[in-house]
Amino acid sequence: MPLKLYSCANCGHWQRYFAPPPDCPVCTDTRNDLPEDGWRFLTAEAVRPMLQGHWRQLGRDMVAFSTTPPHGLNGTGWLLLHPEGNVAFEAAPFYTDDMLAEIERLGGIRFLAASHVHGYGALWQLQDVFRPEVLAIQKEDLWLTKAFRVTRPYDEALELRPGLTLHQVGGHYEGQAVLHDAGRRILFCGDAFKVDQDAAGNSLAVSTHKAFHKNIPLTPGEVRRYRAVIADLDFDTVCTPFEHAPGIGRDIALAVLDDQLRGPPEVRHIPLSELRRSPAP
Repeated sequence: MPLKLYSCANCGHWQRYFAPPPDCPVCTDTRNDLPEDGWRFLTAEAVRPMLQGHWRQLGRDMVAFSTTPPHGLNGTGWLLLHPEGNVAFEAAPFYTDDMLAEIERLGGIRFLAASHVHGYGALWQLQDVFRPEVLAIQKEDLWLTKAFRVTRPYDEALELRPGLTLHQVGGHYEGQAVLHDAGRRILFCGDAFKVDQDAAGNSLAVSTHKAFHKNIPLTPGEVRRYRAVIADLDFDTVCTPFEHAPGIGRDIALAVLDDQLRGPPEVRHIPLSELRRSPAP
């Protein structure tokens, strides 16, 4: 029986399987919620007519790809344009034909990576269509990559090109990594941080967590690991799989982590006004 691609109707996670999968490893994990009405898996043929594709230019030669209506966790795919080959980090839940055509018009994809499973989206589509020379995932999260083939597993860090480096931070997921773009001064932070924004995209508060839905905090050791990596990186913007947050820079990120280290572990959505008053690290 040939393998087919199946997307979990609850969280959107894709798996290649010979029949509808028995369960979803993202939903059975404590960091996500189980579907209340049982398992339902959708083929790519079923997902395609459900969604419309969108993209927007964000400046700094970066394009954000997304779909409506929401599907699963409904993340964003970031495309970083570069004359020597584009980089895609994270992925939209699915790529419609017009989205794929726009990526082709912009030069395709040379390097492909993601922070952790909540940002995988339809990475399999980008690999199948554009055949990037590198698909990089940190080695601790390889067990979650049944929908695509990892060509570059890595240990603590991987430089995709000068000034563009993946760093394992762990915490939220064991293999979670951030992508630091030194030239753009952007930290693609995965779910190391969550940025609360209003409907207009203005950032209001920042938090960090082991499990967002379950409100589970990180341990002090995990926070210190985040801090040890992030303290050496220069950035003035963060991009999660869900938010583009200009103005959330290194000092604010470190202030969130320092707040965690001052008291017992808890999840705090700290207003930006409070973080800007925090003493510089």
